[in-house]
Amino acid sequence: MLLGAGSLGLVGGAGLFVSDRRILGTQTGVDPVSVETLDAPGSDAGTVSAPERGTTTFLEFFATWCGTCESMMEPLSQVHSTVSNDVQFISITNEPIGQSIARDDVIEWWREHGGNWTVGLDNDLQLTDAFEVVEIPTAIVLDERNDVAWSGAGRKSTETLVDRIESTHSEA
Repeated sequence: MLLGAGSLGLVGGAGLFVSDRRILGTQTGVDPVSVETLDAPGSDAGTVSAPERGTTTFLEFFATWCGTCESMMEPLSQVHSTVSNDVQFISITNEPIGQSIARDDVIEWWREHGGNWTVGLDNDLQLTDAFEVVEIPTAIVLDERNDVAWSGAGRKSTETLVDRIESTHSEA
C-alpha cells in the first residue's frame, strides 16, 4: 500500500520494529488540516482541525490491516485515559475508504479493538504527506505552536507515549 507520493510500499508486516525518530522535529508551525471524523466509540461524525493550534496534539496513524496497529490499541487506550483531557488525541487512517475498505469496516474495527477516542480519515493524504508518514503505525506529538516535538514508528510503550505527550504538554 502506498501512503503518498514518493512513499515506501508497505506490507502487512510493517511496523514490527520501533523507530524513535526526530527527523520530523524540524517541522515547525504545521498548518492544520480539516480531518473527517467517524461516528464510532469516543468519536463523533464531523470534522476536526488537526493539529489544533494552541494545544498539544497527539496523532497516531494506523491501518486496519496492520497487526502492530491492532496490538497498539490497548496501550493507546491507556495513554488516552492517562493524559490531560485538553490534549488533542486522534487516531487517523489513510486507507482508501470506498475502494479497498468501507467506512463501516473501519468503524467496526475501531469498536472491536476498544477505540474510545477520536478516529479520523485522511482520504486525500494531506496529513500523511505533511508529516511524511511512510510507516504504520506512526505516532506524532506536536506542541501548541504545531511544531513536531516527537515522532516514532512501530510499537511504542504506554510509558513512552505518556512521557512524550506529557513532557510536551507541560512545556505549553
